[in-house]
Amino acid sequence: MKNRFEYYRDKAKLKQVTVAEKLGVNQSAISHWESGDTMPTAKLLPKIATLYGCTIDELLSDATTSGGAPQ
Repeated sequence: MKNRFEYYRDKAKLKQVTVAEKLGVNQSAISHWESGDTMPTAKLLPKIATLYGCTIDELLSDATTSGGAPQ
């Protein structure tokens, strides 16, 4: 099952490399967020949410939403 970061990135139809470029981070950082190895800094969360078209709460929520986001 995809984690929330991967789910919302896919939903926004963005590639990891595109997100990395827009956020000014290495593509491997995106991969680590999606694998659950690390989390983005709090400073990046608003930018990620804007890129992905979701809220910070949706990115960090443990509950499944009606939109089918993973837990």
